[in-house]
Amino acid sequence: MANRKEVGVIGLGKFGYALAAALTDLGHDVVGVDRNPDNVRRAQGKLAQVYECDATDEKALGQVGFKDLEKVIVSTGSSMEASILVVLNLQTLGVRDIWVKAISEEHERVLYKLGVPYVVFPEAFVAFQLAHRLTMPGIHDYFGLGTDVVTREILVDKWAGKTLRDLDLTNKFHVQVIAYRKNGEAVFSFVPDANMEFTEGDVIVLIGKTDDMIKIEKF
Repeated sequence: MANRKEVGVIGLGKFGYALAAALTDLGHDVVGVDRNPDNVRRAQGKLAQVYECDATDEKALGQVGFKDLEKVIVSTGSSMEASILVVLNLQTLGVRDIWVKAISEEHERVLYKLGVPYVVFPEAFVAFQLAHRLTMPGIHDYFGLGTDVVTREILVDKWAGKTLRDLDLTNKFHVQVIAYRKNGEAVFSFVPDANMEFTEGDVIVLIGKTDDMIKIEKF
């Protein structure tokens, strides 16, 4: 596939394994890590590479090649301490595109303070979607704007120091920035000013057509 990625998944429990399997089915190369041998055995027939490894050990994590991966998802179960230590190890190895499954609001706040760009609450996210679908029958997404309208979060890297006016994404790619979150903050702000300057580690949210979103990869 044209957009094939190498993705690491740390923690192959219910959520981690399901996500790793879904990424594999989408055509991506997934490297899985877990210290539970049963979880490792279950994933070996599905994922590209699977290692029995304690990801809280920085040296061990480096030895299985995580420093070379484009994206890493951390899903370490119910231990907030283990999750934070894994994140610190990944950051030391130079991994920037880190997604973490949070287990509490306190955990979420700490992760954002550490500079983690993407934090997810799977249960809360599904519950929120279901509540909207139950109370507004026929609505299958947040926007109801069509099947080819998507949102996308982008971690600011090479766009650091630029403003929305400089980037001119609407005219160049027909997408619109609808929200942003400054590096280290947990809450999104909406409708950014065209002259606001982005810094490295900020996250911006775009809305537009799928094909237009893909074109941004090379910008």
